[in-house]
Amino acid sequence: MSQDISTVAFIGLGVMGYPMAGHLARAGLDVRVYNRTAAKAEAWVDEYGGSHHPTPREAATGAELVLVCVGNDDDVRQVTTGEHGALSGMATGSLLVDHTTASADLAEELDAACRKQGTGFIDAPVSGGQQGAENGALTIMCGGSETDFASAEPVLSHYGRAVTLMGTAGSGQLTKMVNQICIAGLVQGLAEGLHFAEQAGLDQQRVVDVISQGAAGSWQMENRHKTMIADQYEHGFAVNWMRKDLGICLEQARRLQARLPVTALVDQFYGDVQVMGGGRWDTSSLLRRLRTLGAR
Repeated sequence: MSQDISTVAFIGLGVMGYPMAGHLARAGLDVRVYNRTAAKAEAWVDEYGGSHHPTPREAATGAELVLVCVGNDDDVRQVTTGEHGALSGMATGSLLVDHTTASADLAEELDAACRKQGTGFIDAPVSGGQQGAENGALTIMCGGSETDFASAEPVLSHYGRAVTLMGTAGSGQLTKMVNQICIAGLVQGLAEGLHFAEQAGLDQQRVVDVISQGAAGSWQMENRHKTMIADQYEHGFAVNWMRKDLGICLEQARRLQARLPVTALVDQFYGDVQVMGGGRWDTSSLLRRLRTLGAR
């Protein structure tokens, strides 16, 4: 635990934030929490201790570090710079860290707002999903100053196995976009491979056992192939959230004049999954789309 930071606020206790905040409590930090659904915050305090508060501002009051993990840009604005937002309760010299996967524009906006009132800011989106959050094994991509990163890194390490400063504010979000771009192509490739194996009459599990030991191996293959073969998708990172992330990627790519043809195509495929009623299914449900199309 950082010698300088003993009291933190955690805003947003969803499937990621709930266990992330729990790791901080287990590490001995005084954790003040806020969640839009108060019952969730009450349940967290019953399990981990600490205290829950009715607004982000009250949760942030007295905290040296405020961590945010909510849904999208508008949600972040509401709990940080909005009425009763965390920034209005933060003292000079404190630090705001946003774990939400959001736009680089928002990161720069929050960085400016924090500088104006004498607080630090780091955009720090995460990768590793609910399993990574529960196991304290997230990858955290950070954007901000070296000084602010040095203060936050010991705390973030309680739930991050790889915590890396990528550059100035916004760099964490840009790196997360690269992460999602790579995942989109990987999952579609895995879905097509398993679909091909199935249609060819091969034992899909045996196929994975062989090819996962070579160049085709990936995190997605290791962690998702069994549920994909079983056609089970009621778990993991939801298609709705992936489409939100890919929308951010594609918008940023247009500005950068970067070509993302595969990402754009897979985004359309996820749109098909949503039409099938799979908005809450795991992103690996691209295989069900292929099976459904093949059955027509």
